[in-house]
Amino acid sequence: MHRDLTEILDEPTCWELLAANTVGRLAVDVGGQPDIFPINYFVDHGSIVFRTGAGTKLAATVLMRRVAFEIDGYDPGGRSAWSVVVKGVATELERLTEILTAEDLPLYPWIATIKPSFVRIGAREVSGRRFHVADDIAPDSSIGWADTSAVDPAVARAPEMERHPGTTAPS
Repeated sequence: MHRDLTEILDEPTCWELLAANTVGRLAVDVGGQPDIFPINYFVDHGSIVFRTGAGTKLAATVLMRRVAFEIDGYDPGGRSAWSVVVKGVATELERLTEILTAEDLPLYPWIATIKPSFVRIGAREVSGRRFHVADDIAPDSSIGWADTSAVDPAVARAPEMERHPGTTAPS
């Protein structure tokens, strides 16, 4: 049986998914050409905040300002996948109070380089969708679904474990 239902996600559900995840893709215009950067982020007061260093990503977000941000995920048990897109305006945080507040967010660089700049994406449009994987498709590691029965529980990372150094996972 094939289910070709695509569910349009409401905005609160989109924000729940955004808040429950920490990795996404930032799409920017670089010299008239699209470019995409993976980033870790944090949802803060209805916006997306990330930190970065000097370079193409910062220049593109600050100069062009209009950006798109996307996350996606899957639920092997429910045989469904989802995607959320945020379109908005990026602003580098410059006021001392904004920077100090951002410093308290659980945002840590993935690589050992200095990332002194914080960027906030003010959402202008938030959309999402969920769809069901066809019943005759056998999900496997090629689409990111692993056979969870083969995972050693001693090695598996429990959801309640820390997500960032020095902070605990949300309850």
